[in-house]
Amino acid sequence: MWKKLKILFAPTDMTEGTPWKKIVAFMIPMLLGNIAQQLYNTVDSIVVGQYVGDNALAAVGSAGPILNLLLVLFIGISVGAGIMVSQYFGARNREELSSTIGCCITLTAISSVILMVVAPLVSRPLLKLLHTPDTIIDWCVSYLVIIFVGIAGMAYYNILSGILRGLGDSVSALIYLLIATVLNIILDILFVTQFHMEVAGVALATIIAQAVSSVLCILKLARMTDIFDLKLRYLRPKRKHTANIIRLGLPSGFTQMILSMAMILVQSLSNRFGEMFIAANVIVMRVDGFAMMPNFSFGTAMTTFAGQNVGAQKYDRVQQGAKQGTLIAMGVSTVITSLILIFGKGLMGIFTETAELVELSRYMMGILAVGYIAMAVTQSLSGVMRGAGDSMTPMWISLVTTVLIRIPIAYGISWLTRTEELPFGRSECVFVSLLISWVLGAVITAFFYRRGKWKTKALRD
Repeated sequence: MWKKLKILFAPTDMTEGTPWKKIVAFMIPMLLGNIAQQLYNTVDSIVVGQYVGDNALAAVGSAGPILNLLLVLFIGISVGAGIMVSQYFGARNREELSSTIGCCITLTAISSVILMVVAPLVSRPLLKLLHTPDTIIDWCVSYLVIIFVGIAGMAYYNILSGILRGLGDSVSALIYLLIATVLNIILDILFVTQFHMEVAGVALATIIAQAVSSVLCILKLARMTDIFDLKLRYLRPKRKHTANIIRLGLPSGFTQMILSMAMILVQSLSNRFGEMFIAANVIVMRVDGFAMMPNFSFGTAMTTFAGQNVGAQKYDRVQQGAKQGTLIAMGVSTVITSLILIFGKGLMGIFTETAELVELSRYMMGILAVGYIAMAVTQSLSGVMRGAGDSMTPMWISLVTTVLIRIPIAYGISWLTRTEELPFGRSECVFVSLLISWVLGAVITAFFYRRGKWKTKALRD
């Protein structure tokens, strides 16, 4: 029994065996972990929506774009770390692997301190810039300040779990996240229903739970002495590793920053449609988070698969796995799309008892449904390119589809559909523009993957 558990929690070598079996076996624990991660925000929304009110629900959702914008430092470190760890692990280079992990731990500490100081100061000005309604802005500020003061736990969990996945261990990160999710749910209910802390309560519950998961991750890494060394001398960042983390992670971090700014522009448009639409948008994005989880999970699995096999110089195996993984991801998304269309009304009813809000949310979710199949292609093939060391191409594709396609279409539809009854146009513009950008993104990603320039981007010692 102990031997089986040891194998389950051991790093996975993805350079041998049937590609799709390796990808799916690695992806399933990660998918469960991503679902648990999404539960953080979803439980927050359910608790405040049911026990505080629709305006509190809108407040938690309106804080999201600001939170995402200010987390770009960690996204960059996490992506760069995952790529480097997977390639050095595939190449069996213990020294470089140890130095990379130590460098990531130090960079995360520095970034956490910067964000703890800066973010609380800029939260309210950014929310005002977004035309956040006065009825919810104080709740938004309270939520963001608490989250950012305790940001180190969230940062370290995301970075360290990314390192574990790069080593092929998606099970440990899942277990630690499940523990934290259960803790988050308990604390959410306790702080809101018993201590009456409202929106501040769910923020406090989140940072406590994230801190627990990050501690568990670092303890796990400290025990993996058969693969790398977690010693004090490796915590001193080397110029080469810092440069590689920046080179590989900056495009993803920059992409997230631009996407977050684009979301802020769209959020500014959404806020003009009133509190009811803002709340509906929050509900749709929470359900969207679960619907998108398989795509993100396949994308991350493909990054690890590609990284290890590129490190081992097995490019034919990378292409074989890319084809198999993408087809499976599309099949999973097709099933999820069907379930959303069938059970959409029931899903929306979990968040609120307001019939008008449920119906509006269901309608908007229906607009997006087919787009998840397109995103399966985008996430899978982008994951392959990133794992191979080409993080620039997915960056440019994301920027083009979001900045040059989605935003102009959203504002264009809004402007073209203005009437006396609808001074800001039809609210569907927010979701129709997103659907179009997803579909075009899949087409562009497939084109650049087939060009094959990602094959020339592997790390070189």
